[in-house]
Amino acid sequence: MLIDLHTHTRPLSWDSYLSPDDLVERSKQAGLDGICLSEHDYFWDPEDVAALAKRHDYLVLPAIEINTDDGHILVYGLEKYVYGMHRSHELAEHVRKADGAMVGAHPYRRHMPWYMEDERDLREALERAARNPAYKHCAALERLNGRGTQKENAFSAALCEFMGMPGTAGTDSHSRTDIGRVATNFERDICSLEDLIEELKAGRFEAVDLTGKPHPLDLTALHSQS
Repeated sequence: MLIDLHTHTRPLSWDSYLSPDDLVERSKQAGLDGICLSEHDYFWDPEDVAALAKRHDYLVLPAIEINTDDGHILVYGLEKYVYGMHRSHELAEHVRKADGAMVGAHPYRRHMPWYMEDERDLREALERAARNPAYKHCAALERLNGRGTQKENAFSAALCEFMGMPGTAGTDSHSRTDIGRVATNFERDICSLEDLIEELKAGRFEAVDLTGKPHPLDLTALHSQS
């Protein structure tokens, strides 16, 4: 079951050009089975999410992308923003109490070096990234980001392997051309937010690139031009 775990719509995400209805319709056309609405630091009203899903007869689930001191975190299972969530350990406690799940968004950001001469440079970069305190609270890392370059996603994939963490995929859609590039393929059917959280915690999913581009983990990919 293909679900896009990372999307943005206007006006709730100021940098998006997508309306919610356009996002849903184009995601359906791309062959996706569902989407998560993950606006920047803004929670959708659950009734509005349900109305959007009903209007299109499509799986639409609420989420959020929270900007923390340790990077952006995709969160599933919370309903309101509480001051202090910008600190990842406090966010993690709120998520734990709500029985939710966290995913580290585009982990290549702030971690991938601009240039690597050899495998030692890659190893040091991965070790630094793995020390991000937010990641110990995450069920997964975003292995494929639809707006990331091949090199950036190769680094995220290498970090997943290095940390032994499962990897998700999300388009991070802000415009029509972003939709349908990647998705997370779940082994079991997802019918609700509770189902999604259970499967994220169980690790029963894989990141899928729907563009057909390879995402190798070797230094060749990380040294290649984007």
